[in-house]
Amino acid sequence: MAANNVQLPDLETNSTMEISERAAQLTPSLTLSIDSKAKAMKAEGIDVCGFGAGEPDFDTPEHIKQAAIEALQAGFTKYTPSAGIPELRAAIAEKLAADNGLTYRASQVVVSNGAKHSCYNAILATCQPGDEVVIPAPYWVSYPDMVRLAGAEPVIVPTMERNNWKLRAEDFENAMTPRTKMLILNTPGNPTGAVYTREELQALVEIASGEDIYILSDEIYEKLVYDDAKHVSVASISKEAYDLTITVNGFSKSYAMTGWRLGYLAAPEAVAKAVDSIQSHSTSNPCSFGQRGALAALKGDQQSVSDMRDEFDMRRNYMIDRLSKIPNITAVKPQGAFYVLVNISQLGLTSQNFADRLLSKSNVAVVPGAAFGDDRTIRFSYATSIDIIKKGLDRFQDFCRTL
Repeated sequence: MAANNVQLPDLETNSTMEISERAAQLTPSLTLSIDSKAKAMKAEGIDVCGFGAGEPDFDTPEHIKQAAIEALQAGFTKYTPSAGIPELRAAIAEKLAADNGLTYRASQVVVSNGAKHSCYNAILATCQPGDEVVIPAPYWVSYPDMVRLAGAEPVIVPTMERNNWKLRAEDFENAMTPRTKMLILNTPGNPTGAVYTREELQALVEIASGEDIYILSDEIYEKLVYDDAKHVSVASISKEAYDLTITVNGFSKSYAMTGWRLGYLAAPEAVAKAVDSIQSHSTSNPCSFGQRGALAALKGDQQSVSDMRDEFDMRRNYMIDRLSKIPNITAVKPQGAFYVLVNISQLGLTSQNFADRLLSKSNVAVVPGAAFGDDRTIRFSYATSIDIIKKGLDRFQDFCRTL
């Protein structure tokens, strides 16, 4: 048989393939960049204290895992309706009524492959080229790129540390134009830990309802609130708020189910129907047996949620106490989630430079604030053990002294 002499193209130099403009405009993830460097160092045997985690350092509760195992064993491994199994959608509607004072029919609920997927679906279903979406900064890293992928334009509105990193009504009003289609709110927030009060939300809702602006309310951290803070769902503010709000939530943070990729949204019927249609043509249904686990999460014992919140609260208090004693940095005590945003602007470095040097010189991994639209800051996660927090903050304090 003749030898196969087919020449393969040099992919580095001869490829004529072009990627789309929408893909080309996406910004690389700084969070993944820092994480990959930290993992590479750990693989070399270096003792790295990692504060980049965006997921609970707890295992998924046993009864949730068991429900998924039983579903697998029973052969529940086929397609489900694209919006999720009816019993899960009904359970989510019941949860929203009980926890959030929101009345949704199961038909208004769409289960997706994580709350991130729910956010993206919601933006795709409501925004189009020419539209503007107001996003308070610091923001969760994916919001602006999701908006760009939908062909719309993100309008970034800086918030101030003295206002606890919250968007004020006047800031929102000043950022609005006739093209404004949506406001994205994340409360409790990542990376700030900010929790909006009912009064603060009412002021924003009043402006949005006056101009028929959608509100995408990302409430994924709702179970992780501390001290006297109370989580308020935006859609519960008024009928006008309900009619304009797309409520996003999920199972990743409350139930330590990040890898399960299960989130949901609840929205006005027309929006929910559009999201279902989009999902049916993109990903189809979320994981079948995973949905049985999510159902067990909602219906089962909630003690694990309380235990996890209490542990996070202890770590939060320790971290804030330590950070408050380090000169030339400041940090607002977070009221929710599991992050502390630290203002390093007095130390004279950009957030990326600071994070790179902190990792290379002190073996401490944090996320630069540039990833969240605020180059004055870095983000610590306290979703890690108290031992790592203590050791990491010792190193961080020593590093700051050298600047």
